[in-house]
Amino acid sequence: MTVTRRRLGPGTIIVVVLVAVALICLVTGVLPAPDAEALGARIVPVLGFVVAITIVAELARDAAVFDVVAQRLARAGRGRVVALWAFVVLLAIVSTVFLSLDTTAVIVTPVVVVLAQSIGVSPLPFALATVWLANTASLALPVSNLTNLLAAPAIGDSPASFVALSWAPTLVGILVPVALLTIAYRRALFGGYRMPSAAHPSDRVLFWGSSGILLALMPLLALTHDVWIPATAAAVLLVALFAVRRPHVLRVTLVPWQAIGLATALFVLVQTAHANGILTFLTASAPGGHGPIELLQLAATGALAANGVNNLPAYLILESAASDPVALMALLIGVNLGPLVTPWASLATLLWHHRVAALGVTISWPRFMLWGAAVAVPTVAAAALVLALVAG
Repeated sequence: MTVTRRRLGPGTIIVVVLVAVALICLVTGVLPAPDAEALGARIVPVLGFVVAITIVAELARDAAVFDVVAQRLARAGRGRVVALWAFVVLLAIVSTVFLSLDTTAVIVTPVVVVLAQSIGVSPLPFALATVWLANTASLALPVSNLTNLLAAPAIGDSPASFVALSWAPTLVGILVPVALLTIAYRRALFGGYRMPSAAHPSDRVLFWGSSGILLALMPLLALTHDVWIPATAAAVLLVALFAVRRPHVLRVTLVPWQAIGLATALFVLVQTAHANGILTFLTASAPGGHGPIELLQLAATGALAANGVNNLPAYLILESAASDPVALMALLIGVNLGPLVTPWASLATLLWHHRVAALGVTISWPRFMLWGAAVAVPTVAAAALVLALVAG
């Protein structure tokens, strides 16, 4: 009898090390207890939402919600690639805005890639659209990105306060990448395709139940301040439905343990640095005012930091440099719309690349980085300038 030993991947090892260091900071008091308590009160609802929305998205995928929607969109396109392109862009936007960028990168991407392959259309523009829109459309609502959830309380008491500043930069973040992709792949996108056969879910009760829960959840996420509450309720309802119809799907791996461990460790480590005055120079050197130059400078700093280390620690490190809601939105522009260049700039990008590579879509990192830079620079710059106009 042989025993199979599972080897930890590099990503898992990094997370374990960061969690261990964070625990040392907590246990030894390097992070003072009052700061740790304040941090806990801030991040528990945020991480609770991440867990709940991940479970919702994973179970909705298992119920074939995304597959059926994609097939229906393909049939609605009536054999015109440009119509299907518009529908896929819309699907990626809706998924990102309401269900977060990771849902688009992990769940929507393989659905649209397989769809494109099945109808004889190049999957490359569709794959790039999902990863870019997963990042750039994630500025829309507090629930669209973990960084937004962290910034939302300081921006306003309701999602409406957030949207009042985010709507115009979000439009830029959607239009610029889509326009550039449409121009670059115009020959592939202005052709025809063979119509797919109609898709039917294997379990109609699961499909319609999951679809109904998603449709009820999305407006609540846009209107509710404590978004973890409706997300948790939706997750509980879906778990109960699957416990009756398909219990073998319910497993502990539905919870994104590695992502939660990484986020928690980063929260603790950056808070420790702030508590010990290591990052105070950022506040002193922060640009003041709401002029185009100041907002562009802050957004560019966020984008550079996100591509250098990752968008979440970049936001946490630079947060103290953003002194008011407008400055916070400029920072979000940088860390949400900017991380399109390096592979590690956004966790969603790494997850996306793993999915497309498994489906046989080859995208080299040098080419991806060149394309990403060509998109990120004008997108971040235009979004920051639009924010300056909206903020007055």
